[in-house]
Amino acid sequence: MPFDEQLEYLTELKRRAALGGGQDRIDAQHERGKLTARERIALLVDPGSFEEIDALAVQWSENEADSERYYGDAVVTGWGRIDGRLLYVFAQDFTLFGGSLSEVMGEKISKLMDLAMKTGAPVVGLNDSGGARIQEGVGALAGYGNIFLRNVRASGVIPQISVIMGPCAGGAVYSPAITDFIFMVEGTSQMYITGPDVIQSVTGEKTTFEELGGARSHAAKSGVAHFSAPTEQECVDQVRRLISFIPSNNMEDPPYVDTGDDTNRRIDDILNIVPAEENLPYDVRDVIERVVDNGGFIEVHEAFAQNIVCALGRIGGYTVGVVANQPMYLGGVLDIDSSRKAARFVRFCDSFNIAVVTLVDVPGYLPGVAQEYGGVINHGAKLLYAYAEATVPKVTVITRKGFGGAYDAMGSKHLGADVNYAWPGAAIAVMGGDQAVNIINRRDIQNAPDPTVARVQLVADYKRRYEHPYIAAAKGYIDDVIDPRDTRAKIAHALEMLRSKAETLPAKKHGNIPL
Repeated sequence: MPFDEQLEYLTELKRRAALGGGQDRIDAQHERGKLTARERIALLVDPGSFEEIDALAVQWSENEADSERYYGDAVVTGWGRIDGRLLYVFAQDFTLFGGSLSEVMGEKISKLMDLAMKTGAPVVGLNDSGGARIQEGVGALAGYGNIFLRNVRASGVIPQISVIMGPCAGGAVYSPAITDFIFMVEGTSQMYITGPDVIQSVTGEKTTFEELGGARSHAAKSGVAHFSAPTEQECVDQVRRLISFIPSNNMEDPPYVDTGDDTNRRIDDILNIVPAEENLPYDVRDVIERVVDNGGFIEVHEAFAQNIVCALGRIGGYTVGVVANQPMYLGGVLDIDSSRKAARFVRFCDSFNIAVVTLVDVPGYLPGVAQEYGGVINHGAKLLYAYAEATVPKVTVITRKGFGGAYDAMGSKHLGADVNYAWPGAAIAVMGGDQAVNIINRRDIQNAPDPTVARVQLVADYKRRYEHPYIAAAKGYIDDVIDPRDTRAKIAHALEMLRSKAETLPAKKHGNIPL
């Protein structure tokens, strides 16, 4: 075949691959309010940076005419750049077989992940699939298994991000579940193991696809989704912003950005934000906003377990992970969901060399039968484990209170924090005075001429003697008691001092975290 004809043939194959399931199915995708796989990739990566691979991959059969083959199968794979930084991306193509996973599709994604591991760059998966391709049987299941294996091997080595932009059902949900972050689009994406019809036939429960596995359900109730957005464009913008904070792999530091924000900047209005009374609520995001550079941060799991805030921001141009109790919700107590949320976030930061800053204002663990039966002991231990295991720089500030085991769990010196500060009014004790006197002075109160007056006096005496940071400071558990207005500067100086920190854990295959 002459060279010109060869090029013409190649061009025709790639044109067909680019059309996926054809123009009619592309139009149907748009009518659903969804973009195609290639349109999504174009939004994600820098213009002109995408290089496709395996566009001509196909399940080959000698008995099938060339005109009947769907080149590229139901996924587009390749690499591109975000702000000039390399990443790998695959996008499932719903216009072809509903984006279902075939043996060829599994091989394409596995090859892409192998490349990402070799070169040390993130993988972003744009998911829009009906699940395994039933007619391929065990070949499709093998494809999922091969992807799962690579997800696990890549965990903690390169960042893995899953973006759900359509259905993601059955076994297909487990690959995103292993990755570091899951993004969902409101109204068009769903994740579930079994659909509403199966649930109703087995349990009698009636539900809808959106109630069962929509973005809002997973962002607020199950905690499966870390981020949700109203449109695909906004979702992709969130992905790009997240990537700007994190390194390409576990051997690199996060990207430095000259923010122009003076690390010595005082927070002059901090005393107007945080009430002195320990039971009055405030939004800890207002504190985070003033501590990080230029008030910029991206919150992870914003709608889930809102009694704790986890966010990525910068201090002195360097990325930090912030974990902060949120007094606006449940008084900032720790419970099952907040412990899981914060533990996973701390472990992500530790995996990718991101320093952890902890802002403590915690009254303890949430009491209740439901919490105990739900396993708060095991789930609470996850947070202890995450902090104790982390070897990145860890700086903690107790703003108002740290009571009981929750004091230990929230980045205490005892779990390996490097620098711990407290504000002058911070209360650090086994429990608050109101609860403590009910236990240790119960008989004194009962026998007093006026129990109410006696109780008030005993609480005041307890707070004066025990609820202050100076006992902890005397023992070295607090490195300094600081002016709240200097909080940003103190954290920044500590992080700068810790930049060369090197710490290793005892030799072992891996620990046995209470999962």
